[in-house]
Parts: sequence; structure tokens; C-alpha cells
Amino acid sequence: MERAVPPTVPLGQMEVFQALQRLHMTIFSQCFSPCGKFLAAGNNYGQIAIFRHSLPSACSLSAALSSEAKEESKKPIVTFQAHDGPVYSMVSTDRHLFSAGDGEVKAWLWAEILKKGCKELWCRQPPYRTSLEVPEINALLLVPKENSLILAGGDCQLHTMDLETGTFTRALRGHTDYIHCLALRDRNPEVLSGGEDGTVRLWDLRMAKEVQTIEVYKHEECSRPHNGRWIGCLATDSDWMVCGGGPALTLWHLRSSTPTTIFPMWAPQKHVTFYQDLILSAGQGPCVNQWQLSGELKAQVPGSSPGLLSLSLNQQPAAPECKVLTAAGNSCRVDVFTNLGYRAFSLSF
Repeated sequence: MERAVPPTVPLGQMEVFQALQRLHMTIFSQCFSPCGKFLAAGNNYGQIAIFRHSLPSACSLSAALSSEAKEESKKPIVTFQAHDGPVYSMVSTDRHLFSAGDGEVKAWLWAEILKKGCKELWCRQPPYRTSLEVPEINALLLVPKENSLILAGGDCQLHTMDLETGTFTRALRGHTDYIHCLALRDRNPEVLSGGEDGTVRLWDLRMAKEVQTIEVYKHEECSRPHNGRWIGCLATDSDWMVCGGGPALTLWHLRSSTPTTIFPMWAPQKHVTFYQDLILSAGQGPCVNQWQLSGELKAQVPGSSPGLLSLSLNQQPAAPECKVLTAAGNSCRVDVFTNLGYRAFSLSF
């Protein structure tokens, strides 16, 4: 379903309207289904598109990847209006897809989501300070050990929702400006958050309090005042963290709060993740960057969008040797990379 167009609009004008929509589209978020066969992508118009993602074909370079592949196979099988404003973030469990927009988070059943006219299972709004406050929810994070969902964004707080009861159980306060990103330390019940205030904060979920603050922009080797102090992306792996944004993309040792590697990337980065012995990042510019932990740039793989906002690794490949990465941002396309080495094709809203 496309965003509402008056029923009296002639067909030709509707096609122009939809073409203009695609021209000005931004894809903020994406998420694979638990089976790995479907990819959900959320855009600035509040739409979620579901693509059938033929990963086995991607590995064997069959129909979906071939130059003869029909354009229709690269279009969504379902598109629905999920939010009135942008879909900033999405995460998935075995049964549910969660999506976040302005001031709300919604749950959708994967079993029902492929049906046209899909309706949300529920919609929740965190307890904001005033009824007039409708801040964007920039980040969602699942905490499997406590069966909870953490939301963060424009009100500078981390809200925890119990997925069993649907109630909000705590709000963590400390950031002085809005929050862009979240990451979970799996072995510890701890969450990292990065925000516009230039800090990365570590939260102990058992004690429900902040236990560590890193003011990234105050470290001379990381600081880039011309880009600002904001932290736009972060990821963690045990005692290590990588973060970037206004400051340089940097690898940190968390226990000592020490920056150990500064990655030589001039453009601000919007998404980062650990992958095996590499760090993958993307942001301003069309490339997915592959970094050695030492700071060496292993590869830059170009995509079709002028800027990238999200990366998603398929965690359920049909064959273990098949690694598929998707990247999306400032266009209506989702680039699909096979074996991380090249862009095989692009899906399109």
C-alpha cells in the first residue's frame, strides 16, 4: 500500500507522484525475518516493505542474482503503512517484528505480515514527560535474557518495556541530548548508548543505573570539531567497543576507557558492526567499509545509494559459506552484497 493518494487523481499523475516519492525516499531501517527468507525495510514515509530474499540463489548465482533476473523479483511482495512518520528502527524475534516511529513502537506478527492489510498486534507509547511530547524513537534493542525491549531517542532516555506484559518498567536518564544508537553486551546485562551530547554511556540493567561515561569528543585523537560531537553509531564485542559519528570511527577498550585504534575515515559513519575479525561501517558516501582491527582498510565496496544509514547481516543463511549483507540509506534501493565482496543486485521499493 502506497501513502494515500486522492482517489480522483488520474493514473498518470499517480505514477508521477509515486516516482517522486521514490526519488526522495530514505530507508532508515531494515531487519531480516527469523528464517532469513524475508527482509523488512522501513522508509521516511512510514512504510514497511517486505522483500522475499532468495539467499540460496544468492550463493549459487542463480535466477535472483543473474543479469536476466526480472525487475519484479526485486520489488517488495508486500508494502504497508506502519507509522505516520518515518520508521526509524526495527528489530525481530522468532514471532514478532517491532518497528519504531515518532513516539511509538508497534509489534507485527511475522505469520500475518505477508498478508495484505496487515494490522499491528499492538502499539505502545513510552511514558513521556508531557502529553504534547512526541519524540522520535531512533533505536530499538532486544534484551533476550530478560525478555525486554529497550527504546531510545528524542527524549534523551532509555525506556525498558517488558515484552510479556507490555508495560514499561524503567527509564534510564543521563544523556543531555537525544540518543542515536544502542548496543548490548551479551555476557553482561549491560547496554551502551550513544547520543547527540557526544557521550557513550554504559548502563547496568540489574542496578538500573549508569556505570560508565566516555566523552568521546574530549579525546584529541578522536575529536573532529568541524563534524560535531554527536555519536551516530556504536557496536560492542565483549570488552571492546567501536563508535563514530562526528568524532572519528574509533575502537575502544571499555574497561580502561582507552581508544586503541583510530580508523582513517574522514566521512562521518552512521552504522557500524563487528563481523568475525572485521569491523564493517557505512555512512556518508556509497561504500561499505571493511576494516581490520588494526585500522587498516581492507576493502571499500560501492553501492547504489549516495549515503548509507543501515547495514544488516543475514544471520540465517541456508548455507554456512553464504554471507549476505544488505545496505540502505538515501535512496529507494536496498543493496545486497554476497560474500561481502561485491554488490550483487539491488532491491527497490
